[in-house]
Amino acid sequence: MTYKVLALKWRPKNFNEVVGQKHIIKLLINSLFLNKIHHSYLFSGTRGVGKTTLARLLAKGLNCYVNNIGIPCNNCNNCKEIEKGYFIDLIEIDAASKTRVEDTLDLLSGIKYMPVKGKYKIYLIDEVHMLSRHSFNALLKTLEEPPQHVKFLFATSDINKLPSTILSRCLQLHLKCINVKNISDRLKFILKSENIKIDNKSLDLISRSANGSMRDALSLTDQAIALGNNKISFNSISEMIGIINIEQPILIIEFLIKKDIINLMKEISKCAIYGIDWDSLLKEILKILHYIAMKKILKDNFIHNLEFNKDIINRIINISKNCSGKNIQNYYKIIITGRKNLLYYPEQRIGVEIILLQIIQFN
Repeated sequence: MTYKVLALKWRPKNFNEVVGQKHIIKLLINSLFLNKIHHSYLFSGTRGVGKTTLARLLAKGLNCYVNNIGIPCNNCNNCKEIEKGYFIDLIEIDAASKTRVEDTLDLLSGIKYMPVKGKYKIYLIDEVHMLSRHSFNALLKTLEEPPQHVKFLFATSDINKLPSTILSRCLQLHLKCINVKNISDRLKFILKSENIKIDNKSLDLISRSANGSMRDALSLTDQAIALGNNKISFNSISEMIGIINIEQPILIIEFLIKKDIINLMKEISKCAIYGIDWDSLLKEILKILHYIAMKKILKDNFIHNLEFNKDIINRIINISKNCSGKNIQNYYKIIITGRKNLLYYPEQRIGVEIILLQIIQFN
């Protein structure tokens, strides 16, 4: 039997399965329920946050036979065919491979014909910013006043490359990066359904490493499952990803405050074994320092970061009590200056060690 990757197997089949985009989902469901449908939608956001998925779900909702409350049924022929990718009235185009104006004109030549099976003929253009200037010009008039039976759905990961003339003709929906907690909750549900065990530490590491992308999180999970022979362990994930575990920057900061050079260098050696990106380590330290500074200033009024578990939050609170605000600001300045010069050191590891030793010398 052919294995299906998690990102495809668990692609949302309904609006309530989409992670972390409540504002967009509410808007789309209300639009379908009230039958107030715009003629062109533009979904923007970084990779893996659900742009194409939401566009397909909207296409389902528009052409579902039994859709009465803005939610596709997933049981009628139209829903099933859209799900499988061969619905005749949903024309999907990858703009990265169809950039020429001739491709756009060919696409628009069939726009006057009525849909065959659905209520609407839907054009879904992915990575629309890749179209040429002449292609955008060819779209303008049709996009402003399309036939009643036509809807345009655009998806882009770089909205700044789109002409303002196109933007003004679309209903713009910007998708946010998905926070760590939402990614973690979704992964926990998926892995439980797949009968694969994972501890909270490993789950947190994968969720943070995804950088707000649900697709990246599922791809990392696929790798971890294969590496661990259907089991997921923290050590194998750390070795595979080669990036920062939240424990490392906090430990480094704690050693800096204590001036514990021996343990500090041991931690740097552990980082080297995992093959981490040294600039990423400095960025993570800066993030923690920012959180410590805000906690110190706002005290009990500061809202705790949902990305951190209780143990991490308590350690950060303890650091904020034992380190002066002036010192935290100076640590921040030293690291920022050091990052600018990181490429000039013989090795980046040497650069990181020198930067951290400068902090201890400052103390």
